[in-house]
Amino acid sequence: MARSSCCIWLAGEQARAARRAADDAPAHEVTVVHSASRCTSGVPCTHAELRRLEWRVDRKRVERIMRERGIAGVTRRKRRGRPSGEEGGARRGPDRPRRRGRGPGPKPVGDIACLPTAEGRLYRVAWLDLATREIVGCPMADRHRALPVVDALTMAAGGGRLQPGYSAHSDRGSEHASDELHRETGRSGLPQSMGRTGSCFDDAAAESFFALREEEIGTRHWPDRATARAEIFAFIGTFYHRGRPRRHPARGCLTLLEIRQRHEQEHALAA
Repeated sequence: MARSSCCIWLAGEQARAARRAADDAPAHEVTVVHSASRCTSGVPCTHAELRRLEWRVDRKRVERIMRERGIAGVTRRKRRGRPSGEEGGARRGPDRPRRRGRGPGPKPVGDIACLPTAEGRLYRVAWLDLATREIVGCPMADRHRALPVVDALTMAAGGGRLQPGYSAHSDRGSEHASDELHRETGRSGLPQSMGRTGSCFDDAAAESFFALREEEIGTRHWPDRATARAEIFAFIGTFYHRGRPRRHPARGCLTLLEIRQRHEQEHALAA
């Protein structure tokens, strides 16, 4: 390094110290705004909130402050890739939309989602009944495997909620195209159904449940997997099934538990 460059750097130390001191006040406000958003707001939302609070601060300055202090928001943007389930040797089931869409009986639809925690990812599997929109199987696992999907279907079938002959629909993910799930659907008498490749409507009903979960309890990083499990089970058992009415005029804005009880009464009268 040239001596002149070193002298210039030393001469600017006082200016850099003054800039760091001037950043302390906005950095505190940035931390407060970020914490108020449950640690989900990024640079645009944080900057807009500071401007709303009449802070004269530039967007790039907010970005630099957040970067230097390790403050980051939560994004739902996912990596682009080829459609899942198209790996070599993946088992592809037929799509049975008509058989799934008619009749008052149970119609299971499955999907899998990922929850971020400080201990690592927690994979959440859910099988949803299209007739009542209840979650009939919801195990969780630390790794992305086919076993939790099989356990969820076994849980749903073991509870007497699924009857042989109704197709179990899912997307073309590797866990749903596995041999383990194919053997379980054959043993339970549930024909396997898969949506078309690249279709955004193939598993929309199950994905809407995960979107509702993100809307109600937020998108954030849990401290550990046990806390995430407890909050998810509490959300399903106490709020989603029993406390939240299904906002549909045809259903009378009833809860999912009340809808299932009505279905059972109708089936009993018909029998």
